Amino acid sequence: MVRKRLCFTGSVQGVGFRYRAYHAAQSLGLTGWVQNCWDGSVLMEVQGSEEEIDRLIVTINKGMFVSIDNIDCQTLPLEEGERSFKIRYYE
Repeated sequence: MVRKRLCFTGSVQGVGFRYRAYHAAQSLGLTGWVQNCWDGSVLMEVQGSEEEIDRLIVTINKGMFVSIDNIDCQTLPLEEGERSFKIRYYE
């Protein structure tokens, strides 16, 4: 089990990225969250196996209008007790 903070740039807002991420994470049994950022990027924290996280990224990138140019990745400590994957909305 690992937890990663991923920052996606490219054509990632206004293209269904968060909803695709949410549904893919749910189907893969991953936990965490995804959120649009003010600068046009999308930030995600996701927890699960390396293999399932890789599958999540591949699934998101298959979106019809999604085009990921870059992913910045940082490994974080596990969030014990986290049970779901959520879409966060910024204010």
